[in-house]
Amino acid sequence: MSHADTGMRVAGSWLALAAIILAVALVFHGPIAPDSSVQMQNIADGSLRWTVVHWAAAAALSFFAIAGLIALTAGSRLTREWWTLSAWGLLPVGALWTVTTAVAEATMIYHAAVRENRAVFETWRLFAEGSANGFAAMALAFAVIAADEARADSGATPFWASSIGAIASLASFAGWALAMWLGLPFGAPIWVVGSIVMCLWLVWFGLSLARAEVGRAGIRRDTPSAA
Repeated sequence: MSHADTGMRVAGSWLALAAIILAVALVFHGPIAPDSSVQMQNIADGSLRWTVVHWAAAAALSFFAIAGLIALTAGSRLTREWWTLSAWGLLPVGALWTVTTAVAEATMIYHAAVRENRAVFETWRLFAEGSANGFAAMALAFAVIAADEARADSGATPFWASSIGAIASLASFAGWALAMWLGLPFGAPIWVVGSIVMCLWLVWFGLSLARAEVGRAGIRRDTPSAA
């Protein structure tokens, strides 16, 4: 098996694992309250859940970064075009930015909310919101990757599935922009739902890559199943 074959399959495995963990974390995370006082109380009321969710998210984001770095160095069909190469390059950057948010939420923000220390809470919340913009970058990267899979002759997932993945990724980005940049309350639910659907496609995409082989011409074909 060539380096490109191995790299693509390993990147797919890490991608699927990361997406599974992040999808579960998002289900328990829920929408972000636009009012900081409400958000602080939500964290204090569900402190254990909040901590577990964000440590899980930190792990998932780290795995996304690993997947992106492997894809970039594999030299497979995933990075043949400048836009997909750029998207896979943006993925680890966005993931590592967002990891800092997850860790801050699980530590300083959590402790400040439980102890009702509003000054510390607001300071770290501003930091977390800034670095969390990496999630928007990730969503754009996944939108490009999904759109490229949809246009490919032999994509890892069917055209309709890749199209849904691209639309969900764009919805995740739009929801984030509406909620965090414009302060609109309906943006947070759009972000959560779009992100979960995006993760479901990523699980399918990652598992398909993990089971795929690449021929000499670089065209993906599924590994034949046992009779």
